[in-house]
Amino acid sequence: MKYPIILFTLFFASSIPLMGQYQFEPIHEIQHTPIKDQCNTGTCWSFSTISFLESEAARMTQQDVNLSEMYIVRNIYMDKGMNYMLRQGKAQFSEGGLAHDVINTLDKHGVVPQGKTSIKDPAYHDHNELVSILTGMLKQLIKDKTIGKNWKRAYNAVLDIFFGFIPEKFSIDNKEYNPMTYAESLGLDADNYINLTSFTHHPYHDEFILEIPDNYSNGSYWNLPMSDLEKSVDSALEKGYTVAWDGDVSENFFRQSKGLAVNPEKGADGFSGPVKEIEYDVKKRQELFENYSTTDDHLMHIVGLFKDQKGNQYYKIKNSWGEEGPYKGYLYMSKSYFQFKTVSVTLHKDAIPKGVIK
Repeated sequence: MKYPIILFTLFFASSIPLMGQYQFEPIHEIQHTPIKDQCNTGTCWSFSTISFLESEAARMTQQDVNLSEMYIVRNIYMDKGMNYMLRQGKAQFSEGGLAHDVINTLDKHGVVPQGKTSIKDPAYHDHNELVSILTGMLKQLIKDKTIGKNWKRAYNAVLDIFFGFIPEKFSIDNKEYNPMTYAESLGLDADNYINLTSFTHHPYHDEFILEIPDNYSNGSYWNLPMSDLEKSVDSALEKGYTVAWDGDVSENFFRQSKGLAVNPEKGADGFSGPVKEIEYDVKKRQELFENYSTTDDHLMHIVGLFKDQKGNQYYKIKNSWGEEGPYKGYLYMSKSYFQFKTVSVTLHKDAIPKGVIK
């Protein structure tokens, strides 16, 4: 069954009343698929980036697609297991991941539609047992130094049980595909996507491997001043592109239950209505990252740019916690929160302004 597509731009100027005294008016809202729920898993990175790729497919082909997050997760677990074994257990092995892991899987293994292949896409996801089994298996192999030729087969068999078998081919509308040809049919090309970040412990306008725990695959990021990173996101939305966002959601003023992520000055109640927010400070941003106040907590999907009744701008964010909160799974993130708490973004290279991409 196909999901209905949300109209990508709102042409009317009527205000949308939100939590408390907030009133938001759309500047740009880009085509995207409905809210999903990652349930009891740490797979926000797959849900957010698959949502991003669904918007990309809709932008390029006008096709209404519903892609499988678990196909990506299954492939990533095989990759993580191999990485963990080769590094003799001295590597990150967890449920976490990043947007570029999905893009890497797109490049190597393609994508598949949800519910159309042997991959299991249940209504409720719970990976506690899976992670316990995989972790125990790998640690015991390393401890006993019993690394034979069969461990990959045994490890893969566990993945088959939990996720289903990797499909060799499948049919949609009487046309046969494999995961790679299906990705190609949607216009999805891994080479088109780029990772951006903004930190001062590496030179600006250079590429580096971002030092965060979930970057097990050593993905590299282009380092930009925050003004250029923010300009790139705004440019993307203006041109009709969406953005995959990675950042910190552990702050008191990130509240899905209220549909807001704001950064008010000390003593102000940011939930009752628009207030003055903390002005950006590059040294403070770096300090928060280095003292672990800003951590790589969660990935979500930026699908729009809005303004409140005072003219302040916010990004409309699609989360993957189900239809939680007053806005049924969405929230509005202020520019100040974005500036201080963004770890990275992933977007199409053509969305970046020419002066920045140069």
